[in-house]
Amino acid sequence: MPITNKPAVDQATYEKVTTRVSSISMTGNILLALFKFIAGILGSSGAMISDAVHSSSDVLGSLIVIIGVKISGKDADRNHPYGHERFESVASILLSGILLFAAFEIAEKGIRSVVNGDYKTAVIPGTIALIAAVLSIVSKEAMYHYTMHYAKELSSGSLKAEAWHHRSDSLSSIGSLIGIAGARLGFPILDPIAAVIISLFILKAAYDIFMSSINQMTDHAGSKEVEKEIRECVTGCDGIRHIDVLRTREFGRKLYVDLEVSMDHSLSLEEAHKNAEVVHDTLEARFPELKHVMVHVNPD
Repeated sequence: MPITNKPAVDQATYEKVTTRVSSISMTGNILLALFKFIAGILGSSGAMISDAVHSSSDVLGSLIVIIGVKISGKDADRNHPYGHERFESVASILLSGILLFAAFEIAEKGIRSVVNGDYKTAVIPGTIALIAAVLSIVSKEAMYHYTMHYAKELSSGSLKAEAWHHRSDSLSSIGSLIGIAGARLGFPILDPIAAVIISLFILKAAYDIFMSSINQMTDHAGSKEVEKEIRECVTGCDGIRHIDVLRTREFGRKLYVDLEVSMDHSLSLEEAHKNAEVVHDTLEARFPELKHVMVHVNPD
């Protein structure tokens, strides 16, 4: 989990921006799926019709993101005293599952086509299918960069997963383009071969998103770079002789920090408490991604 010194984004803004980005993606996917479906029928391209179905699944992905962010933004309650941030990680895991399914579906179709020789009897697709493939690549890459921009701005795992879902569609459409162009040039076998190669890239993206989300769900420690920054910040505070224990754990897109620091044993309880408060406030002010900091004082 990266720690930045950017101003913290409040939950209301985070939810508003994430919902807007996902809503735009959902609208774009619906329009693109309809166009590819029509182009697939008119251009006699089974690959483009399959691509249209794949694009339709992105609508579900956008809905998952919106619902996940809505739930994660709820205030802490009796049953969830630490908040609901991990529900966004659940949304990311679901999206990684959709990506995984898409990867296997594309690979299975490509392998079956090569083994059974289905590509040999495929109807040569028309020009409109070729145009639809190019349009799909351009539009899905644009949606990928648009969504990834806000994923980085907001440190949003679910938006990152949705962005990679867009890219999986872009890669799928590249396979369709290669297949359509190959068929028109007399090399129809290029379609299933490209599909299998592309599925490997999608599989890698699904794995990365899944592992990142699992780390957020299982109290995975922050990175060494994060802990180094925290140590430097704490040791720079007045009254701190050394750090005895530093533990960090990811919680959704946030980070918990548990500290044990040593101070002069002759300090009064009030003085030690004030120093601990300075450490606490300094860390939360410098690192807006921190959800909470616990500081325990040991006499030295």
